[in-house]
Amino acid sequence: MSHTPAPTPTPTPPPRTSRPALGRSARWLPFELLVALRFLREGRMQTVLILAGVTGGVAVIIFLTQLINQLQSTIIDRVLGSQAHIVIRPTEEVTRVPPSALPPAPDTAATRIIQPRAQRQRPVDQWEPVAALAAQTPGVLAVSPLVTGPAFAARGGSNKSVVLMGVVPEAYGRIVKMDGYMTQGRFAVQGTETLIGTELAKDLGLGVGDKLRVTTATGSSETLHIGGLFDTGNRDLNRRWVFVPLKLAQTLLDMPGGVSQIDLTVTDLFGAESVATLLQARTGLLVESWMQTNAGLLTALSNQSVSNNLIRSFVVIIVALGISSVLVVSVVQKQREIGILRAMGAGRNRIMAVFLLQGGLVGLIGSALGSGLAFTLLTVFSYIYKSPDGAPLFAAELDPKLVLMASVVALAVGLAAAALPARRAARMDPVQAIRS
Repeated sequence: MSHTPAPTPTPTPPPRTSRPALGRSARWLPFELLVALRFLREGRMQTVLILAGVTGGVAVIIFLTQLINQLQSTIIDRVLGSQAHIVIRPTEEVTRVPPSALPPAPDTAATRIIQPRAQRQRPVDQWEPVAALAAQTPGVLAVSPLVTGPAFAARGGSNKSVVLMGVVPEAYGRIVKMDGYMTQGRFAVQGTETLIGTELAKDLGLGVGDKLRVTTATGSSETLHIGGLFDTGNRDLNRRWVFVPLKLAQTLLDMPGGVSQIDLTVTDLFGAESVATLLQARTGLLVESWMQTNAGLLTALSNQSVSNNLIRSFVVIIVALGISSVLVVSVVQKQREIGILRAMGAGRNRIMAVFLLQGGLVGLIGSALGSGLAFTLLTVFSYIYKSPDGAPLFAAELDPKLVLMASVVALAVGLAAAALPARRAARMDPVQAIRS
């Protein structure tokens, strides 16, 4: 009797574990990134709060830094745009007291008053070798000799006290960008040609092509022909500066072949003091930088930089605390999920990587959104706040280096803030996590 073999049962395929519904491309994502994205998506409100904090922090850092940098550049251009960074002058004359004129002993009643010597205008000794030495000094960008002295400018019955500026136009134009200040004509003088400011022209009723008579303290005088007008943005300079050729100024101010000072421009504006100290040691002359003559401006700029750094530091700390606190709450809420992942074989390093990726993703996305918000703020405020002449106080533009720096800071803050919650999640006991 034959027995019919029983049919072999068809094996039932094991149930497929469901993957997070993050789209078709999710199957190609690494496990850690996949879980991190799922946690961020499930905690929508927490994710929005973290992104809002990082976006606001990055926007504040970029906006304030860009704003202060541009305002400082505007202030420096307006204050230092019409003067040299370093000035070399002859040393001041010192009153020498002979031994017979020294004050008597303290126990005597007699006293002597020693009056300091009156300073007279003197040229820089051997100015050409000094100018050559300055030009060869590292950090010096341009050198220009200058003859300057007081004079009276007269037209008809009106006269004004002015300052003669004897220059070589090509050299002085590299110290002060006079070409950008010219309202009529160009910055060039030769013979008896002169350039005056708009305020002086208004006071004396002058224009291009008119004549102006100047007389110096030595009694020398000359009739000058006005070849152009300039406006430096400083009314006092517009009323006092009278540019003439270098040789003519040497003749009028009784300084044949000499110069009263040598103006320098340096590549590093805030390194001018070190260059001035070096030149003073090499030449023995009086060398002053803008950092000495504008000490108040330097203090104001330093205070602005310190304030900006403090604000940025506090913003970074607040953003880091916000990310860390929200992720700590996320670890508590995801205890069961973390325990299941650990029970399924996910190691501590992979669990830690999940939360570190959350912090990194929040930092990157927040930095991109913050950069856009900062640009929007700059654009809006550039239209609202303007200088008295109607020009914008700052331009609505972002420095790529600043954006990159803020993005790196946001990423680093995100990773650092996620480190503590990540370690806590990695150390969690899977059995206790599932039971909780």
